[in-house]
Amino acid sequence: MHPGTPHSPGHELVTEHSVYTCVMGSRAFGLATETSDTDRRGVYVAPTPLFWGFTKPPAHVEGPGEERFSWELERFCELALRANPNVLECLHSPLVEHADATGLELLGLRDAFLSQRARQSFAGYAVGQRKKLEADLRTHGAPRWKHAMHLLRLLISCRDLLRTGRLVIEVGEERGRLLAVRHGELSWAEVESWLGRLWEENEVAGAASRLPAEPDARRVEDFLVRVRRGSAGGFSPTPPLPVTGG
Repeated sequence: MHPGTPHSPGHELVTEHSVYTCVMGSRAFGLATETSDTDRRGVYVAPTPLFWGFTKPPAHVEGPGEERFSWELERFCELALRANPNVLECLHSPLVEHADATGLELLGLRDAFLSQRARQSFAGYAVGQRKKLEADLRTHGAPRWKHAMHLLRLLISCRDLLRTGRLVIEVGEERGRLLAVRHGELSWAEVESWLGRLWEENEVAGAASRLPAEPDARRVEDFLVRVRRGSAGGFSPTPPLPVTGG
């Protein structure tokens, strides 16, 4: 059974063993409108005994419910160490809904995942999105403005990460102009010019960035091994602790 189907056993992993849940998408970016969905992302820890048989627990689960997606802890850490933009941004959401003791420790490792790898991973994602926008232009005569807005947002956050060593996903003072892009109030030529400037700024910031060349994989692996050992004798969820975003 696919992990995203209504009665998937993977849903039990999410409901019973989630260690971290946050809101992502436009609401976390500060770009929400009245019609925006609430996208939830999370991390669950599959009990260690589930890995001992031939059938392994799912590395990710869609649902339960709409607009919800979760990763198993190991898969999440693997992707974060590769500087996957979607995963790294989850660790920096200002809208944290749940974090138990394991989730709080994961949040405490945010800096261990940040490295110069972000320069290539964010750029690779941006190139793919730019090609989709150009395909829309050829096919429909106009880009999908929402996608254009999010591409600009991604390049802004990457530039600032390379400059400061901190990943901030809220758009702040850029909100008005980015929403103008979403509503089609800027021409494609203006958007294209903005994209070009951001690309150049990313190149300059990347060359001067003080981010480490590689993430601290040893520190992350030590955390993962401790979590696996802790659940080896039978998993018992840690009581949730109050958390504030940021």
